[in-house]
Amino acid sequence: MDNALLSVTGRIFDIQRFSTHDGPGIRTIVFLKGCALRCRWCCNPESQSYDIQQMKQAGTVKTVGRDVTVGEVLQEILRDRPYYRRSGGGVTLSGGESLLQPDFAVALLTACHENGVNTAIETTGFADAAVVERFLPHLDTVLMDIKHMDSRKHAEFTTKPNEKILQNARLIAEKANKLIVRVPVIPGFNDTEEEIGAIAAFTASLPNVNEIHLLPYHRMGRDKYEGLDRPYPMGDVPPPTAEHMNRLMLTAQRYGLTVQIGG
Repeated sequence: MDNALLSVTGRIFDIQRFSTHDGPGIRTIVFLKGCALRCRWCCNPESQSYDIQQMKQAGTVKTVGRDVTVGEVLQEILRDRPYYRRSGGGVTLSGGESLLQPDFAVALLTACHENGVNTAIETTGFADAAVVERFLPHLDTVLMDIKHMDSRKHAEFTTKPNEKILQNARLIAEKANKLIVRVPVIPGFNDTEEEIGAIAAFTASLPNVNEIHLLPYHRMGRDKYEGLDRPYPMGDVPPPTAEHMNRLMLTAQRYGLTVQIGG
């Protein structure tokens, strides 16, 4: 393999092995630093800044973020290649947002493919179309968030409008091997049947896309905000009930989509 490819550097904050989410089969998730959005419900606030940070967890302070080469991360990924083969799994790039580190992310995806490892990306889709196009030849699955169809409300809750995201969703649908739309279901933001129905209608309009995952809001990242000395933006908002999620699932199914709760 090309040594130049293996020496490309990027910044990550975690590698999670043996995941059964974020793509098919057993997967290794590589979490990259940096994101353009600031979603109020983000469960990985340590991912948002590209800077290396200090975060208190369980009474101890740990460093969040480290610079690595493609070769170093690939070595970790290939440890579990037998599990990928048996389960149809592979590697998923998450974050943060890997579209903000295209040189590193594309090099890592390329190296994975050269070693026979299935690839996926979990993305907000907020990047220039030319950046997105660099990724697509090296991806087996794209897991893309569509959070809201109303750009004003999208910007209110995430700090960014949604026009670029929706344009990229259509681009990805047309050119990717597989696109799955994911919707974080957030109380007070997008949890009505009308709002989920609008997202489902958009998803159904995309070419080659027939699957949508509804991801119920949770508060598992709340302690991380305290560890970063930041207020938790969602306050005491409770997660949606199972009954409410089932109603939203039925709403999305009316558009002919395969709908899954959780991802």
